[in-house]
Amino acid sequence: MFEVFSLVKFLILQGAGLVIALIAAGLFVYLVLRKLHSSRITLFLFFFFFGTCLLLYVPMGIPSSITYPFGLKTYGPAEGPWLPLKNVFTFFRHVRQFERVADIARDPNVTPAPLRAEGEEVSLHLTTKEVLAEIAPGVVVNYWTFDGTVPGPMLRVREGDMVHVTLSNDSNSLHHHSVDFHAVTGPGGGGVATYVAPGESKDFRFRALNPGLYVYHCAAPNVANHMAHGMYGMILVEPKEGLPQVDKEFYVMQGEVYTAGKMGTQGLQVIDTEKMLSGNAEYIIFNGRVGGLNGKMTAATGEKVRIYFGNGGVSDISSFHVIGEIFDTVYPEASIGGALLKNVQTTLVPAGGATIVEFGLEVPGRYILVDHALSRLDRGAWGVLEVTGTENREVFDAAVDPQVAATPGH
Repeated sequence: MFEVFSLVKFLILQGAGLVIALIAAGLFVYLVLRKLHSSRITLFLFFFFFGTCLLLYVPMGIPSSITYPFGLKTYGPAEGPWLPLKNVFTFFRHVRQFERVADIARDPNVTPAPLRAEGEEVSLHLTTKEVLAEIAPGVVVNYWTFDGTVPGPMLRVREGDMVHVTLSNDSNSLHHHSVDFHAVTGPGGGGVATYVAPGESKDFRFRALNPGLYVYHCAAPNVANHMAHGMYGMILVEPKEGLPQVDKEFYVMQGEVYTAGKMGTQGLQVIDTEKMLSGNAEYIIFNGRVGGLNGKMTAATGEKVRIYFGNGGVSDISSFHVIGEIFDTVYPEASIGGALLKNVQTTLVPAGGATIVEFGLEVPGRYILVDHALSRLDRGAWGVLEVTGTENREVFDAAVDPQVAATPGH
């Protein structure tokens, strides 16, 4: 009940405030007229002005005032990111049927194995699900997901494959969804072909022409709103010759969440689309939630690791950096087949873009993954890679307080 009340506070009370303001304005007009005229003339003028206001207001004001946020106007190619109040009431009626996910974060260790050498037809199946989960302790978000986590699963095909994609929308969903693959050459990246209602499935096929690491996301209107709810993931199109062998691979995506309540406000939080349009995220997170990577990423000295890093956006460029490491190799903007960058400290990842970084591990310790726009650290954009092994004094020689070394700070 507390979660529902916290949502009501941001939705219903705003509508009540509008009604109260109109009533107050009406009483003010009435009292002013009553001071100046007789009761009969006052009532006549009051209803005349009130009727005129309704005549002017109803065609323009009512359609926008029954959505949240009230009166929002946008100019994109499709409907804006507002939330019809009928959807709010539908959500209240069905809130108990939403699956409650204990951990919304996609496990960064789960990456598909490299594929066979020869191209063939590959089948991929994704399910869109709307669930409830914590983004931070006590802070609950109605996530919209691919396969119930944020990000959705990492997918892997090979250059030249014919890929058969099936998208199913869970019957408990309240919204239409779709999937747009940046790896697709074709209208909408598949988004038009996979626009599915709750309980439906649709499919399409595409040829994986270009190797690279690509973002996929929901493209149902309003696209930014669906992505801000968590609907993004990545697909790797491996080159025909494959990628160089490494000891470990990790899958990490950055995202932005625009809750109506300020960062840390407890209870169920609605997505504030005005904050989204302004690019003022309350949370900036890795793998879906605050602490989504922590306790999950481990490696050992002597190993070479590869991180597939994507930016689900919807607004910010990420400055991806691992504190205490240097990227031996960077595939800039996840380009495969182009020039590689060597010995890179921080690499830029645009919204809706990706990168691949590789580095060897020489020294044990805690290595902090960050967006080096470091104010975002305090909004949740950090994670820890734990590296075990023997000390290497030839590379790093220092007396470190164990208590300091155990903290997740810089």
